[in-house]
Amino acid sequence: MAENTELELLITVVVAADDETAARAACRGLVRRIDGRIVASGDCSDEEPGCWSVTISRASAETAQHVAGLSRAVRNFLRELGPDYARHRVSCEPPTAWTVVEHPELVGDLVAGGERLLVEAWSGGSILFGRSDPGDPDEPPAEAPEGIGDLDERGNPRPRLRLLVDVVTERRAGAEWPARAVASRLSHTAAITEYAVDPPLVRVAMDLGPALGDLPEIVLGAISTLGGNGWSRLRVDEHRATARWSAAPTPPSGVAAIEVSAVEAEADEPQSTVGTTGHG
Repeated sequence: MAENTELELLITVVVAADDETAARAACRGLVRRIDGRIVASGDCSDEEPGCWSVTISRASAETAQHVAGLSRAVRNFLRELGPDYARHRVSCEPPTAWTVVEHPELVGDLVAGGERLLVEAWSGGSILFGRSDPGDPDEPPAEAPEGIGDLDERGNPRPRLRLLVDVVTERRAGAEWPARAVASRLSHTAAITEYAVDPPLVRVAMDLGPALGDLPEIVLGAISTLGGNGWSRLRVDEHRATARWSAAPTPPSGVAAIEVSAVEAEADEPQSTVGTTGHG
C-alpha cells in the first residue's frame, strides 16, 4: 500500500460573537482568502465568555515525506498571512506541527472579533481517525431532531447520550475545541459537564441529550456516525452501553481517546474506562 504523504492544515479561530452562525459568518472572508472550508465550530464560552471556535481545513502543497514538511507547511501558511504572523514560533512533533497566535489585534485583522489563532499541520489526513472528508464543510452541524424530549410518550425518562474525549494539550481551552468538534457530529445540544486534568491529558465530559432507541442501538448509531477504525466491542450492562476508541501510541497533541455511552437517565454514573493508549 502506498504511503499517505498528504498534509492537511487545520486553522482554528477563537471569535467573539453572539452565536455560532455569527462566528462562522465572521470567518467567511478568511475561508475565501485561504481557499479553505469550515469543518467544525463550537461554543467555547466556558473557557472564554462570549467566544466561539471555528475550524477551517485546507490542503497543503507540502508533503509528509520528510518531517520538515510539517513545520514548513505551517510557516508557509503564516507567511501567506503576513510578516507579523511569520514571526511566531512553530513546534513540531510528527505527525503534527503547530503554532498559536495569541494577539487579538493581529487575529482581528483577519477575522472581525478574532481573539486567537491555532494553526496545525497534520500528516495522513484529518485529526480524527485519519478521515479526510468531515462532511458538508460550510454548513453548521445539523439540528437535533425535533420532538426528542427528556420524557417519552409514557412520561418515562429517555436514555441519554454521553461523550468523553481525552485530549493531549496544555490548556483546557485546547481540549474543548476538539471535544466539541467530535460532539457536533452527534448532537447540536452538547453541554460540557466536567473537566479533568491529568497532564498531558485533559478529559472533557459531555452530555449530548436524550436519545431514541435502546442503549446498544444508541451507541452503535453514534459509532457509525463518527466512523473510524479501532473501536472496542460494545459493553452492555443493565443501565449502560459503552464503546471506546483510543490512539496507539498516544499522539503528541490532539484527540487521544473517545468514549461514547448511552445511559438510563436515572442510573448512577459508574467511573469511565476510557483509555489513552492502545485499541480496545
